[in-house]
Amino acid sequence: MAKRILNEYRFFDPDKNTRDVAYELYQIVRDLPIISPHGHIDARLLLENKPFPDPTELIIIPDHYVYRMLYSQGIPLELLGIPAADGTRVERDHRRIWQIFGDNFHLFVGTPTGAWLRHEFAEIFGISEVLNSKNAMKVYNQIVGKLQTKAFLPRTLFERFGIEVLTTTEAPGDTLEYHKKLKLSSLKGRVIPCFRPDSVVNVLSRGWKAAIDGLSKAAGIEVGSYKNYIKAIENRREYFKSLGAVSTDQGVESPWTHKLSTARSEAIFERALAGKATEEDARGFTANMLMEMARMSVEDGLVMQIHTGSFRNHNRHIFDRFGLDKGADIPVQTEYTRNMSELLNEFGNDRGFTIVVFTLDESTYSRELAPLAGHYPAMKLGAPWWFNDSIQGMKRFRESVMETAGIYNTVGFTDDTRAFLSIPARHDLSRRMDSNFLAGMVARHIISFEEALVLCKALAYDLAKKAYKL
Repeated sequence: MAKRILNEYRFFDPDKNTRDVAYELYQIVRDLPIISPHGHIDARLLLENKPFPDPTELIIIPDHYVYRMLYSQGIPLELLGIPAADGTRVERDHRRIWQIFGDNFHLFVGTPTGAWLRHEFAEIFGISEVLNSKNAMKVYNQIVGKLQTKAFLPRTLFERFGIEVLTTTEAPGDTLEYHKKLKLSSLKGRVIPCFRPDSVVNVLSRGWKAAIDGLSKAAGIEVGSYKNYIKAIENRREYFKSLGAVSTDQGVESPWTHKLSTARSEAIFERALAGKATEEDARGFTANMLMEMARMSVEDGLVMQIHTGSFRNHNRHIFDRFGLDKGADIPVQTEYTRNMSELLNEFGNDRGFTIVVFTLDESTYSRELAPLAGHYPAMKLGAPWWFNDSIQGMKRFRESVMETAGIYNTVGFTDDTRAFLSIPARHDLSRRMDSNFLAGMVARHIISFEEALVLCKALAYDLAKKAYKL
């Protein structure tokens, strides 16, 4: 019999009464279908359904959760095979990269990444030992052998994972050609796009002008004015909806919302096209576009998501050499009560509008976000995200918002991942932690076991499905 490296009671409270209730609740939700309402998996992966090249390409290279930890210990990204935007030569021997990974696997002990990876190795690949320096090549070969079989093709795994809905994230100018073809395929489960307008909203980003050109081409509208810019965005939102989209998403450092006059918006847009926009212009334009996106969501029904509190690409050296999303997004302090006042007063009482707010600033949970979500019909709280998507992070979130916002003003769990294999691992961890949280409430006689059964299923499945209109 193979040795199990995952304890079936993992993540549950050591107190036996709580642990037993948590385990019983978890059995109810462990095999529920997965609703993944926000993430970054490439739809092309499932359309082409090609075998994954090798373990390094599958587990290390696409996952900044993995290589940011290795980089923090002084291991250059070049040695990990991360593609360089500036043409720097990077390691191409994937076995050598995997050996570095094995040599340093101990770095992930006690982290959520470590928990996800152990789940992937044990539950998906059936590997019964913890990765280390000595067994790195043995484990590599075991995975290679499995990846060459039909059982490990992307679509087969998609269905094995029990994914009911997988949402990808796409830019306004994307043709969504893979989504169009997937919609006509025999895949069991839905793959739908999410409209992410960041590239055409941040007027100071390096690729803004190119993104505007892409928006013009995709919408068939010459975007030479703010008026046509708004028309083009509305056009693309409708196109995304036609291919199943139910949501939009914006990543902003500050949740400040403010409606600018049409004249001022036009002036900023003209300066941006001329390459003369200022920091003040960019801040005001983003605040205005949050208002515009809310207005559009009221009209077209798309759920509006905001991911706030991240200082994007903090490490300029890494950004210049390797580009976006390389693990250097760092949390910053945020404020919501005043910053979102204008948006919520304009649209927050509309029961047909839904805005889901995610944050990296935990200090705002009980002070601002829970009271806001506990009042405005349109506002819901997104799951713990990025650094907060962890065992303790989930616990802190529930403890901070439960009493003021309740369960039903949250939207369940969102994995927000680029690593395909981590999807079931992340959802399993979330289901275990929520089962444990509710078990604690049962043990303290705050709620009954029967109520916990209903809430447990809601957190694992129902809330996401309802909030995102799936």
